[in-house]
Amino acid sequence: MVVPVIILVVSLFLDGILSNFFPYVVGNLSLFTPMFTIVSLVVVYPFFIKKIKFYFISCFILGIVYDFMYTNLLFYNAIFFLGLAVIIMFLYRNIRLTWISILLFISLTIVSYECMNAIIILIFQLVPMTFYRLLYKILHSLLLNLLYGEVLYFVIRLLPKKYKRISINS
Repeated sequence: MVVPVIILVVSLFLDGILSNFFPYVVGNLSLFTPMFTIVSLVVVYPFFIKKIKFYFISCFILGIVYDFMYTNLLFYNAIFFLGLAVIIMFLYRNIRLTWISILLFISLTIVSYECMNAIIILIFQLVPMTFYRLLYKILHSLLLNLLYGEVLYFVIRLLPKKYKRISINS
């Protein structure tokens, strides 16, 4: 259980570090918008296959830490991360696991997260939200996050067998 915790913590801090270097203003998103914490939730799920309850607890706690560190909205991302955990669990249980399916899982998880954010923004009318802005935000976050997911996948594959409990059919 040490490896997934390290991956989650490193991803959480990389989110903060890289978001300071890449612009994140509506209409001025770079092609490299980091969402590494969400990507790490997808990649570490196989470590928790026999401990699903611990995975959900970890996602909730990670969401609370994310809220405290980056958004200052208590339980906002904690609830979203729980929803993403359910989606990730559904994907892993119903789709055969390959390195390409991990890219699909990461893409679907990012789209789900952005859609959940857009729905909340529309419900509470926080800022004007259009379908174009949602699509723009999704497309500008996929490149870097898919690359990070693949790097994590290959790092996990290089780990000794006693540390990894992931079986990916390549």
